[in-house]
Amino acid sequence: MADDDLERRSPTSHERGRRAGRNSALGDQNIHRNTPAEAGPSRQRSSGHGHGHGPTPPASRPVKHLLALALVPFAAAAIIGVLVLYPFGHDQRTGADLGFGQYPVNGEIVASTVGSCTEGGTTPAPGEAGCLIVDVLMQDGPASGETIQQTVPREPGTPAFAAGDEVVLAYSGTDPGAESSFQLVDFQRSGSLLVVALVFAAAVLVLGRWKGLSSLIALGLSLIVLVGFILPAILAGRDPLTVAVVGSGVIMFAVLYLTHGFSARTSTAVLGTLVSLGLIGGLSALFSATTQLTGLDENTAGLIGALGASIDPRGLLLAGIVIGALGVLDDVTVTQTSAVWELRRANPSMSWRELYAAGVRIGRDHVASAVNTLVLAYAGAALPLLLAYTLSGRTFTEIVTSQSVAQEVVRTLVGSIGLVAAVPITTLIAALVAVRESDAASAGPADRVARAASASATTATHWRPTTPRRDRD
Repeated sequence: MADDDLERRSPTSHERGRRAGRNSALGDQNIHRNTPAEAGPSRQRSSGHGHGHGPTPPASRPVKHLLALALVPFAAAAIIGVLVLYPFGHDQRTGADLGFGQYPVNGEIVASTVGSCTEGGTTPAPGEAGCLIVDVLMQDGPASGETIQQTVPREPGTPAFAAGDEVVLAYSGTDPGAESSFQLVDFQRSGSLLVVALVFAAAVLVLGRWKGLSSLIALGLSLIVLVGFILPAILAGRDPLTVAVVGSGVIMFAVLYLTHGFSARTSTAVLGTLVSLGLIGGLSALFSATTQLTGLDENTAGLIGALGASIDPRGLLLAGIVIGALGVLDDVTVTQTSAVWELRRANPSMSWRELYAAGVRIGRDHVASAVNTLVLAYAGAALPLLLAYTLSGRTFTEIVTSQSVAQEVVRTLVGSIGLVAAVPITTLIAALVAVRESDAASAGPADRVARAASASATTATHWRPTTPRRDRD
């Protein structure tokens, strides 16, 4: 009898299957009832046909192909532009050939005394500041190993030289035996600058590690493009704005992809930078013509006169605006793209409109600080000029509308407009791309494992305890 009761109490395989199906349905109902109301529309949008298998990963390959189709022509144009604009075979004359001055030679001050500024005098006259009489041991140049004497006026604008200083002298190239052929002009700074550069590199490597190393390599490439292409092409008479646009394009592609890798995220930042940079170039050309800026400040006029070449001074001004804005643009576009991607990763159910709105809110704070940084950077660079104008007794309007100050105002305002426009432009592109990029393609192995575990936890079947049927017999 016990065996018969046990057999009657034990459910058959068919009975177990029916119970499992009934409990699974009840568990699914509980899941839908416990789902927050605000997540309902997003969950319905991403659930495909309603089978509860989670969001269907959108195809990322077409999006990446579309980004490549948009960027490859610009990359090819930048490379072709470098080949066309580079001054192959151009023999650029040096500063000494152009009459800029003399050849630099190094020396060390071994003695320093205060004496009379007149030749043969030993002590300053009453009421006279006198001059600094220094003995310099030449380290290189035509008088290497010899000691020459230099007389330096003691004036507020003259550096304070002392014994033990390593200095730079200008050699006129005439008679190496005459002390008048040399002029004490500056200090040697190569060693100190090297120390600062090494400290900077160490700080970047400690914090950034491999990405920091990539950024340092990218910095080196930027300097190579600037010194090896942009400057020689402009000195050879090429259009400065065209050279700046081409050089900035090469720097942009090289720096962003080398630092952040080849991905849809980086391509989005490149595309946003490209559009914003084009906007800055167009606005700078428009406003420089509207305000009748010539670009002929004191330094530019002297350079063009000495070169004797047909360099467009306004084009040189526009080139400086484009190159100066590129570094800040990279920062804004990369930050906005990363913000949109992280928002997408934190909440994959967000639509592109929600991503755009959240990204723009983040960008507002970034733009406010970036614009302030840009204004202060230009003001700091032009501080001696501003001080000179302040002492001139001219009104604020006269100072601002002068050529030297007005071009800095246009440079600052146009760059700021480009920065402001870069936020919505880049955020929109990033939002449209991020919602279509496959999570499996953009996430690493750890993210995929975590998401799989989360999906398993949310779709687990909720079983209800069942009461065994009692035997009716």
